[in-house]
Amino acid sequence: MESPWQVAGSTRVAAVIGHPIHHSISPVIHNAAFRSLDLDWVFAAFEVAPGRGAAAVEGARDLGLAGLSVTMPHKADVVRALDRLSPTAETLGAVNTIVRNGTHELVGDNTDGAGFLDALREDEGFDPDRRSCLVVGAGGAARAVVVALAGAGAAEVIVVNRTAERAEEAVALALSVARTGSIEEADGVDLIVNATPQGMAGDRTLPVPAAALSAGQLVVDLVYHPAHTPLVEAARERGAAAANGLGMLIHQAAHAFRLWTGEDPPLEVMSAAALADLALRD
Repeated sequence: MESPWQVAGSTRVAAVIGHPIHHSISPVIHNAAFRSLDLDWVFAAFEVAPGRGAAAVEGARDLGLAGLSVTMPHKADVVRALDRLSPTAETLGAVNTIVRNGTHELVGDNTDGAGFLDALREDEGFDPDRRSCLVVGAGGAARAVVVALAGAGAAEVIVVNRTAERAEEAVALALSVARTGSIEEADGVDLIVNATPQGMAGDRTLPVPAAALSAGQLVVDLVYHPAHTPLVEAARERGAAAANGLGMLIHQAAHAFRLWTGEDPPLEVMSAAALADLALRD
C-alpha cells in the first residue's frame, strides 16, 4: 500500500460539500485520522453552489467517492439523490454523512445528534437522562439536538426560536418530551444549547440572557470559532460549566469516519489536529 502521504491510483477519496466551504476544518480532521491509522485515504473539500447538492452527489457516485460529508446548505437537497436513508436521517429529513454501500448504492445518514451526545457524555461528563434542556434555534443542528436529547431520555426539551412555526416543526420531531417555550425558561434548566449563529464573527449578542445562567448548569454553544464565544464567557462568569461546539464537530466526524472505513476513529488525533488548525486562524 502506498503511504497515505502520497496520493496514488489506489487512494480512496472522501470529501465534504458545502457553500461556503473554504473555512471547513473537516479535511484537517479526517486527513490527520487517515494518516494516524496509515489508511490509503484522502479527504478534500468541494465548493458546491446552492441548489446543486443532489447533482454533486450524483457526480460523487459516478466518480466512485468512498464517502461524503454534507454541510449547509445541502443537507436536505441531497436526500433526493440517495438510494436510502438511515432512520435518523429520515426522521430529520437531513443528511450530513453519505456512505457508499457496495459499488453503487449511496446511503444517507445523520451523525450530528450522535456526535452531540458523545460530546456531552465523554467530554463534559453530562448525561441528559431525566434532565431538563433548552435549545435555542430550530434549524438543522437544533433539530438533530432535539431528537438526540429526546432519545437519550431527557425529561423535557424546550425549543425557543424567533419563528414560532419553525420551533413547532422541531418539537414535532420529539413530541413525547419536547415543547415550545420562551427564553426566560432558561433560568433553572440543567442544559442550555445555542444552535444559532449568534456569537460568530465578532457578534457579541447573547442568545440567552446572562441573568438566566447559573452554577449547576451546562451551557453548550454549537459555535466553535471563536472558541470563547460571548455565551461561553458569560456562562463561566456566572459559575456555569460551558463548552463550545468543537466537541460535537469532532465526534460527528468520528461517527462518519467509522461508517466509511470500518475503523475506530483516533479521537485524540482528530481533536489535536482541529485545535492546531483553529489556533492558526486566531
